[in-house]
Amino acid sequence: MLINKIVSKYYSNGKLLITAEYLVLDGAEALALPTKYGQSLEILPLKTISKTTNNNRLLWKSLDEKDNYWFQCEFKLPDFTIKCERLMSKKEQEIAQKLQEILIEAKQLNPGFLTENESFYIKTKTNFPLNWGLGTSSTLINNIAQWAKVDAFKLQFKVFGGSAYDIACAQNNSPITYKLEDKKPVINPVFFNPIFKKNLFFVYLNTKKNSRNAIKTYQKNTKNKEIQIKKITEITKKLLNKGLKLDEFELIITEHEQILSLILNQKPIKEILFTDYFGAIKSLGAWGGDFVLVTGNKATPAYFKEKGYATILTYEQMIK
Repeated sequence: MLINKIVSKYYSNGKLLITAEYLVLDGAEALALPTKYGQSLEILPLKTISKTTNNNRLLWKSLDEKDNYWFQCEFKLPDFTIKCERLMSKKEQEIAQKLQEILIEAKQLNPGFLTENESFYIKTKTNFPLNWGLGTSSTLINNIAQWAKVDAFKLQFKVFGGSAYDIACAQNNSPITYKLEDKKPVINPVFFNPIFKKNLFFVYLNTKKNSRNAIKTYQKNTKNKEIQIKKITEITKKLLNKGLKLDEFELIITEHEQILSLILNQKPIKEILFTDYFGAIKSLGAWGGDFVLVTGNKATPAYFKEKGYATILTYEQMIK
């Protein structure tokens, strides 16, 4: 009888960027919230789940929130050559190659990671739908970094670039401010627990946006950003006022939308899709996809469902 003996298990939180999307890359201070959703990674000796005597390999399987396998691959150690008994789709090949890159970079940061004469079964599992954009990549990076005993920020910058605020969320269990100083992360735990949180909702726009592509567009379309960076940092600080009221919060996030609209030369999502909505709406992360933050009341879920947006989470359902 084979026994599933877990060698190690890791878990990382998902993320939502409340302020400073894009501008966090250039030094703006952002407010970021770790989510109740995230991803786990388990490492088991391969012999505990397989009778095979083949050594020097990783059998990798990834499950979604419904326990369905959405990716499977095998890597030959110690060079992480991709092995697969069946023909992979183009999408699977891309995922395998990116995973291979992450593992190779982790080994470069720690040469003692995954040597010859080792074989493991690796299982990852998200507890949220993959298209939600809550950090499938960042939670994976942070989990692998923990496993390899390397700096997750260094690994993130090498493989994906970006600001790495999502790595900070993966590692923290409460709200944080995040900024880059001399390209190094500065992370501070903060108190953010709005008295009006029952009036806050997260609505999924039925589209997953590639944040890396969005970043490239931002970097092409912007020039002098110093004034905007200062304004956005001030907005972040305003949102941390413990006495903040709902109407003040709505004015602040609407101002944030207007600033980013000018920078990106793009209309705010409310003007595009929800002109008749009574509350405030703010994009989170890449504009035009993933989740938006919405202020409202008991009528809010019905409004968005009628518009075709069925995934609506309350603040307490989403945020740690």
